[in-house]
Amino acid sequence: MSTTAGPPAAGPTLPAAEARPLRADAKRNQQRLLSAAVEVFAERGADSASLEEIARRAGVGIGTLYRHFPTRQALLEAVYQDQIEALRARADELIATTDPVSALSGWLLAVAAWSKTKQTLVTALMATSDADSPVRSYCGKLIRDTAGDLVTRAQKAGQIRADARADDLLKLTHGISYAADHTPGDDGLAARMLGMVIDGLRTEPS
Repeated sequence: MSTTAGPPAAGPTLPAAEARPLRADAKRNQQRLLSAAVEVFAERGADSASLEEIARRAGVGIGTLYRHFPTRQALLEAVYQDQIEALRARADELIATTDPVSALSGWLLAVAAWSKTKQTLVTALMATSDADSPVRSYCGKLIRDTAGDLVTRAQKAGQIRADARADDLLKLTHGISYAADHTPGDDGLAARMLGMVIDGLRTEPS
């Protein structure tokens, strides 16, 4: 697996992006809609969130929302893809600015924070699309490849154990996020538990 950081391959074409490149104002509207959708999904659940409320928070009309995302499914997929691509961008930023094991640790913290907010989104997607859908396949591959890049880079630097597996770390991170989400009043739990995981991976004590 390549360990060279760089922009991810182009994702699947969503309905909102079929025709031609968006104008600058249309791109701004699209990003505002995605940001508003994340907020409303977190508050009300992705399966029952009001599209009118999303449009209102984004400061646009419902017609603008439907021009970008003709169906609720299109919006769900776009939000999911946008978040996964943001995690890839975070990995690239960490690779460029920190040592390999710090990049891995920082990225897993970002995954844990994202995992805490994505539950209703993923549940809604699973209910309305199959695992082989273009968006789900692309996003699953992107997050696994990103984890693999970070793990391989830290292994080549001799900073973590050679038997560490990216898929195992992703599962551990999601489990830690679940535990933290069900332990109210302890905001530092996820960071502490991930710190113990990273310390267990190191070839030398931190």
